[in-house]
Amino acid sequence: MPAFMQSALHPAGADAAVIHSLTWLLIIGATVILAGMMLLLALAMRQRSQGKPIRPLRWLIGGGVLLPLVVLSALLAWSTLQSAWLTRPSSQHALKIAVTAKMWWWEVRYTDPAGGPDIVLANEIRLPAGQSAYLGLSSTDVIHSFWVPALAGKVDMLPGRLHGLTVRADTPGIYRGQCAEYCGQQHARMALHVVVQTPEEFKAWLARQAQPGATPASNQALRGRNAFVAHRCTACHTVRGLTTPAPQETLGPDLTHVGSRLYLGAGTLRNTRGALAGWIADPHASKPGVRMPAAGDIDGATLADIAAYLEQLQ
Repeated sequence: MPAFMQSALHPAGADAAVIHSLTWLLIIGATVILAGMMLLLALAMRQRSQGKPIRPLRWLIGGGVLLPLVVLSALLAWSTLQSAWLTRPSSQHALKIAVTAKMWWWEVRYTDPAGGPDIVLANEIRLPAGQSAYLGLSSTDVIHSFWVPALAGKVDMLPGRLHGLTVRADTPGIYRGQCAEYCGQQHARMALHVVVQTPEEFKAWLARQAQPGATPASNQALRGRNAFVAHRCTACHTVRGLTTPAPQETLGPDLTHVGSRLYLGAGTLRNTRGALAGWIADPHASKPGVRMPAAGDIDGATLADIAAYLEQLQ
């Protein structure tokens, strides 16, 4: 699946295309105005060197009043017309996703189509291509900001308030997003990825995500599951089917299907078995200040077992 640049200059949705056209208008317009002003400056300096009168009142009225009035009025009219095409946030769409920003990761919740408990994952949003989805955006601690530039503009996430954003991606692929409001020590490492799939692939993925965590398929994974429980990882993390009943509120991300995610630590590390073991051993080595404590009391063999168990939670 192709990964696209995190750039407002590479739109992949209707809203992003409008913002893209406005961006290029401002860039080109500013360049033309700058070139024109430099040309006028050169002409004025030439007239002065030749001893010709400059008539400052004419320049003030023309360049300081009439030109800005015409240019800014035209820009206002055109940008207002273009902005009217931006999708208004609407929760009437069939697909609703709750995205909650936390220091420094993202909790993502889907409603189970079969009516079961919410499907919860972290730092990754999956969407069907060509279909609009409503994102309910909130924060549990400080001000964050949701921004996936290839899909839409940024929306601030305020504690105690819910803001909405309607997004639609037309092309399957992976789109990187970022918290766009400074939120503390690891603000720069608070990323997320939007994975856009065909509608059929998305439907199958959502059905798999609704299932409980996979039963260990090997002795190593079984040892890892036992160690996961013994070291009280379930105090902060949920694995549906392992924690009974599953806690409703946990400090860390839901790990029921952590093995299927692309990255660890909100985009910090690629999700591999070795990265999982390293992250458990000392997450501060990759993301200083993260709320997860280092597991200095777990030996290397046990770390490998836990990583094997988490990797098979697809």
